[in-house]
Amino acid sequence: MSRRTRSEQAIARPGWLQALATALGTLVAMAVVAALGLWAAGATDLPDNAFPRVVAATVVTAVGGSLELSGDAGELAETRAGLTVVPLSVTLVGALSLAAGFLRPLRHRAVVGGGELAGWVGRIAVLWLLALTALALAARQTFAVSLGEGALADLGEVFDVAPRVGFTTDVPLSVFSGLLWLGAVLVVAVLVSGEPPLPARLLRLRESVRPAVYAMVVLLLVYVALGVVIALVVAVTRGPATETLAVILLGMPNLVWLTFTIGLGATWNGRVQGPFGLPMPHVLDEVLRTGDVSALNLGTLSRYDGRVWWLVAVDAVLLSAAAYVMAVRSPAGTRVWRHAVRMAAALALTVLMICLTGRVSAHYGLSLLVFGDLGGGLSGELFLDPEIWPALGLAVLWGLATGLLGGLMARWTRR
Repeated sequence: MSRRTRSEQAIARPGWLQALATALGTLVAMAVVAALGLWAAGATDLPDNAFPRVVAATVVTAVGGSLELSGDAGELAETRAGLTVVPLSVTLVGALSLAAGFLRPLRHRAVVGGGELAGWVGRIAVLWLLALTALALAARQTFAVSLGEGALADLGEVFDVAPRVGFTTDVPLSVFSGLLWLGAVLVVAVLVSGEPPLPARLLRLRESVRPAVYAMVVLLLVYVALGVVIALVVAVTRGPATETLAVILLGMPNLVWLTFTIGLGATWNGRVQGPFGLPMPHVLDEVLRTGDVSALNLGTLSRYDGRVWWLVAVDAVLLSAAAYVMAVRSPAGTRVWRHAVRMAAALALTVLMICLTGRVSAHYGLSLLVFGDLGGGLSGELFLDPEIWPALGLAVLWGLATGLLGGLMARWTRR
């Protein structure tokens, strides 16, 4: 058999080994970030060697997996528990790792056919499916809940109350959500990247939507970078460093993208009760820790800290810059009103993604059937939900305004 030439080697199709490296590399990167974040949050102190399974559950929820909580407290008591949150720092690291692994074998290709591209995606999807299924099956654990000391502990002994709470994953739903997440990341990766050369139909699609998608991805990453810088400054000047590290590694996008939507004028409704709380900034926790559901927006936050109005200025500057980047990357003959419409559509979809993934819901309760709910830190509630339609309307208005401004700036720059 003749030796292959360099050009033949350059167009060799990526195989199963490269697909395995991409799928496993993505999960390993997510697991490392999740483990470090949970370590900083103190999860290594969990009993029964539960830390690895908590890490597995964190990775599963980061790709949209469903976590189911259950409780058992004996015949004369009942427990109620629930948790819905996406650790977006882990999600973001996984998305970047997956995109890099997916695009790397295709960077130097002269052309990529539709069948070849589908085969490469299919190999990654199969291995991702197997690895994610194994991870979801491993993400299950049960913990004993201490009643503490004093009268509450005495009641527990009298009524033979030994509360336990555990978690499992809905494996079919988690795997399905993980596959959807995989497909979404790969689509965005192809749209954002200038490589590889695609079939004619896909190439035309990418050329039309790539500038807007690229601008939104850069915008979100810039917000995360700003959040990390601010968090590090706070950790150095005020501390504590470990809690700040936990926020960075687990939920930094959750916080900065939330503040991004608030700067646009959006409203989130929520409540904090009991031992739960929002880690940073502290003003969010103050607004939500009331007896009733509270609105989280520029008006309510400004009552506690007037500096919140700077969010509007930051949004205006960064959105105008993103619109300019989008316009510069668009064909030179594109009309200004098209820039405005595309920016509005892209920003609305981005805000919708933030609203859907940024929701938080957590509750836990223990009650004796003869006494009702017990306090002492054994019950709590935290939820945060956006008002989606007003947020999308504001995103459209901001997109039209900044898209128009970006298009005018790009036209002036070209001249």
